[in-house]
Amino acid sequence: MATLLYRLGRGALRRRRLVVALWLVVLVVAGLAAATLRGPTASNFTMPGTESQRALDLLSEQFPAASGATGTIAVKAPADGQLATPEGQAVVQELVQEASTLPGVVGAVNPFQVGAVSPNGRYALVQVQFATGGDEVTDEQRTAYEEVGAAVEAKGWQVAPGGEVLGGEPEIGSTEALGVLVAAIVLIITFGSLVAAGMTMLNALIGVGVGMAGLFALSGVIELTSTAPILALMLGLAVGIDYSLFITSRHRQNLLEGLSPEEAVGRAVGTAGSAVVFAGATVVIALAGLAVVNIPFLTVMGLAAAGTVTIAVLVAITLQPALLGFAGNRVLPRRLRSTVDAAEPGEPVGEETVPAEDRSGFGFRWARFVIRFRVPVILVSLLGLGLLALPTPDMRLALPDASTATVGSPARVASDLTTEGFGPGFTGRLAVVVAGDDAQATAAAVPQVTAMIQRTENVLAVAPPQLSPDGRTALLGVVPKTGPTDEATETLVHDVRDAVGGVKGAEVLLTGATAIGIDVSEKLSDALPIYLLLVVGLSVLLLMLVFRSLLVPLKAALGFLLTVAATFGITVAIFQQGHLADLVGLDTPAPLVSFLPILLIGILFGLAMDYEVFLVSRMREDFVHGDTAREATISGMGHGARVVTAAALIMMSVFGGFVFLEDPIIKSMGFALAIGVAIDAFVVRMTIVPAVMSLLGDRAWWLPRWLNRALPNVDIEGEGLREHLEDRTPTRV
Repeated sequence: MATLLYRLGRGALRRRRLVVALWLVVLVVAGLAAATLRGPTASNFTMPGTESQRALDLLSEQFPAASGATGTIAVKAPADGQLATPEGQAVVQELVQEASTLPGVVGAVNPFQVGAVSPNGRYALVQVQFATGGDEVTDEQRTAYEEVGAAVEAKGWQVAPGGEVLGGEPEIGSTEALGVLVAAIVLIITFGSLVAAGMTMLNALIGVGVGMAGLFALSGVIELTSTAPILALMLGLAVGIDYSLFITSRHRQNLLEGLSPEEAVGRAVGTAGSAVVFAGATVVIALAGLAVVNIPFLTVMGLAAAGTVTIAVLVAITLQPALLGFAGNRVLPRRLRSTVDAAEPGEPVGEETVPAEDRSGFGFRWARFVIRFRVPVILVSLLGLGLLALPTPDMRLALPDASTATVGSPARVASDLTTEGFGPGFTGRLAVVVAGDDAQATAAAVPQVTAMIQRTENVLAVAPPQLSPDGRTALLGVVPKTGPTDEATETLVHDVRDAVGGVKGAEVLLTGATAIGIDVSEKLSDALPIYLLLVVGLSVLLLMLVFRSLLVPLKAALGFLLTVAATFGITVAIFQQGHLADLVGLDTPAPLVSFLPILLIGILFGLAMDYEVFLVSRMREDFVHGDTAREATISGMGHGARVVTAAALIMMSVFGGFVFLEDPIIKSMGFALAIGVAIDAFVVRMTIVPAVMSLLGDRAWWLPRWLNRALPNVDIEGEGLREHLEDRTPTRV
């Protein structure tokens, strides 16, 4: 592979104008396709095979009028008892009439007819039924709904439209651009050259542009959840910058060793590019592996992110060499350019001018320190990560609801007003679908179901049934005493299903946004151990291929588990338990979004293998060329620490930029990824790994002969490339 990539890099540099032109054409075509073919994103999370989804499908088929999106308008009178007065009832009736005439609305229910009035006569809830599902409600319809009740508010009443219809796509604004700005600063400091930093950033942005445009172009035929493009953007930016950084760093080192620009870029793509391809492949495999969980929206999210990572790899090994060809020696710091130009062809510039080769640098000093105190370092690191992981067993998963939305947002205002007037259960009402073979069977089953539910613990109220036109399907509203993400509500869902399971003559199914969230979370929780085992097994196999060792892959897998446990612990402590929540701008602690852990495992796996390969491949390279295990460990750390540090800081800044978004899902994803990268890079890979490698010594590289013969040689370190080039004398052009 290294030899193939070497030829690809040289070819891209020689035909740099053509390569750049082709990528620009791809970018323009993808952009035009996105502009013309882009479809809406979905804010709902469907889960085929679950009871809640079967109930929705049944409603859509037999009771379509009740299968559309619903809205709930919370109304608060200026004083207690005012709703009982004729004037108060007239105000509410005015609001109901206005809501029923909104575009896309089938009808609105007067709260006095269904008893949706608080005991103190100050609060009321107006139910609004839309003709279509939440994802099919247009922006114009949603805006009209949000602005309902202006005339009523002018009279001193408070009107707060809420409900599932308000679900929308998270907005990407200027705050996350701060992460990109920090990444650019890190690149400038790392390279000491505006040209090198700008070229690396430009390369990554072109890759992200192509990937995101292609994703939006496909959204017309593939249903994307609203978080899928943001996850793809996160990963595309982070890995795009990192992969270009690796190749540019190796290219600069080759220039300082006296190679011509063409030879330097060829060897950079052949060596660092091999690590990039391997790292990208691991990320793509892990994300595509989400399909084994058999959850459609999660599969689409994983494939969308995998697509942008694939584009980032292709851009790094083709466009980056072309751009480096245009830059020439300007990718070097100004103080080294004249030295390189004055050197004889093939003559290295000298170790004293190349910080990466200076063995008194921080990376070498840190490696010596870690090796000297390896046992205490390992114990302290394990103790620290163990403490961080303590909250992990308390992790709870759920889909977000309006009670955790940003304070001041329309959904949050409506949720708070509903809770204030009626209690938290009214914000997470359940729906029970009763479907008989005929109207008589349904009519006979409804009283039985109602009585069973009323006897269930934690049920506050059961609303009168709504019947389909043919009478075969009935819809009952169930109000819990507790909120949507409360553990007691989760217990109630199971209790209700158990209670109505024996009803004869009709099918009884429980659904609603709260039940869907519980079903999704439980299915994801069940899939999490299986996926984790798959990822860990994959990491052991892949690293065994790369390093020809048994102990190195096992060490890497255990380090990955430490990273995951500590990351989960910190995220639970802040986002679920509320410790230091103000530091990340979190308004309301809540259970973690149900798909965060499984996504985090897939993404961190690829990034962890990235750093592992970059550091340990140099250790193996020096070891097989005669260095002792100790010296090989020091050399690998010394040469890789600067680049891995820069790469980790870039990842952290890009992911961290998304913490500033108001959406709690995106905020938690950005935070977990940023903190996970920090733990894996600085604690696991740059501290525990060298300490353990020095402790293992030569045994780290042991592999049974029969297994060595059976495993294919992927040549990540470029040994085959070195043999191919060993008799060549580089010349500068």
